Amino acid sequence: MWNRIVRLFTIKTKFEAFLVIYGLGLGSVQRGVQYLHQYPGTGGWLLFAVCPLAVFMAGARILDSIERGRDD
Repeated sequence: MWNRIVRLFTIKTKFEAFLVIYGLGLGSVQRGVQYLHQYPGTGGWLLFAVCPLAVFMAGARILDSIERGRDD
């Protein structure tokens, strides 16, 4: 039973990975906009820039794990 539930939350294809990365990107930009409102000026812009950067790193890791899963 648990295996069937776990399979629902497993990213199997690149298309699914891109959908997850897109959702993460939207959330990070929204959080960056909130940072700009909370911290006007340079600090807000720096925090805004870090949010999508984290998504780029996570996206690369997700795509890399999809590629390595195919090699096995």
